[in-house]
Amino acid sequence: MGKGKKAKKKTAAIRNYKDSVFKRLFSDKTKLAEVYNAINGTNYTADDITLVTLNNIIFIGRENDISFTIEGKLIVFADHQASVNPNMPLRFLFYAARSYLELVENEAIYSSNLIKIPPPEFIVLYNGKDEYPAEKELKLSDAFINPEIDNLELKVKVYNINKGQNQEIMEKSATLSDYSTFIARVRENEDNGFERSQAIEKAVKDCIQDNILKEFLLKYGSDVVNMLNVEFNLADAQRVWKNDGIMVEKERMAEKLLDILDIEIIAEKTELSVEKVLELKEQYEQRLKNVKH
Repeated sequence: MGKGKKAKKKTAAIRNYKDSVFKRLFSDKTKLAEVYNAINGTNYTADDITLVTLNNIIFIGRENDISFTIEGKLIVFADHQASVNPNMPLRFLFYAARSYLELVENEAIYSSNLIKIPPPEFIVLYNGKDEYPAEKELKLSDAFINPEIDNLELKVKVYNINKGQNQEIMEKSATLSDYSTFIARVRENEDNGFERSQAIEKAVKDCIQDNILKEFLLKYGSDVVNMLNVEFNLADAQRVWKNDGIMVEKERMAEKLLDILDIEIIAEKTELSVEKVLELKEQYEQRLKNVKH
């Protein structure tokens, strides 16, 4: 398949991919312990981790967060292909509240006894295209109308995991380093003229050959192509919203997403109304009919 020639593949099959490559890779508790230890300088094992299932809270329609408890702490990892949203602390606040509701029995909160809850730790791993510092801390209080009143605080640690960033962490976690390399190769392929699906497929094949995430890619290769296609398209949509927000660009991006995402998710990511996306869908389908006839 040559460069620049769009692959004629049915994309409807990836409409239901709500998982992410990051979540699929690091839901393995051994790998999760590895990356957490690399960031925090700890020595936990897979046996120390208990995964917590709480879907679609931070990112509507996408499940690219991993939450788990470890030694009395509630940890939430999130992966970002798009720009880091400054509202992440507020989103994590909602996440924490929902998580505690899951962890604590409803009747217990009315008890006269103090309920002990695991203290939270929020970590975002940034792997997007925009310039971003190696490390950054986002705080909920930055959003307060009156910053002098800080009765409630929540902190989010953001680590840039793009190729060449945070080398000390990468040296301690081979899996995270390989993941960073894989994403970098996909982007290199796109820069070299490959259509997105082809760029991902080539990166999968090349990384398997070079023993980069080999076992994971051999097992989930086709899923990875589909999931990453969705992730990158969502990142593009969010980039349009951030950088220009021009209506025509939003509509153009919505049309690109019609074959791979549900209407509600497209509306949420492009900030168009559901009605507008439905209108674009009707126009798009009509053009396809005219081409066929």
